[in-house]
Amino acid sequence: MNKTVSKVYIASDHRGVGLKLYMIEMLTAAGYIVVNLGVDDPNVSADYPDVAATMADAMAADRNSRGILICGTGAGVMIAANRYRHIRASRCDNPTQAREDRFHDDINVLALAADDIDIEMAFMCAQTFLESPFDNIERRVRRIEKIS
Repeated sequence: MNKTVSKVYIASDHRGVGLKLYMIEMLTAAGYIVVNLGVDDPNVSADYPDVAATMADAMAADRNSRGILICGTGAGVMIAANRYRHIRASRCDNPTQAREDRFHDDINVLALAADDIDIEMAFMCAQTFLESPFDNIERRVRRIEKIS
């Protein structure tokens, strides 16, 4: 597949630092411009709503970008990110789900569960998320507009 975006914002809470650093390495090697929004110390507690707010702020100024958020369960960052009207986040555990969520719902933030997903699977989800298009048909656009 082809990349549908070249810049990726990435952020995690303290539980997701290890996975985030792996993802930065792999995505950079794959040719993406990766912007690390923190946190970088797994020993300093970080609140996932703050991590999601940092992502939302970065993406508000760069509407054509995509983001990857990581916390222990993936649910916390997903819920917090979806509070922002310009964010459509989904926790994905496999590439099929990532592709379908992009295609049907135009997700622009991938949420990953650091405690539950294998790092290679997480990277496959991210690649699929970044390579998959949105099915830009009228009914899908109409639905997205209702939540954005």
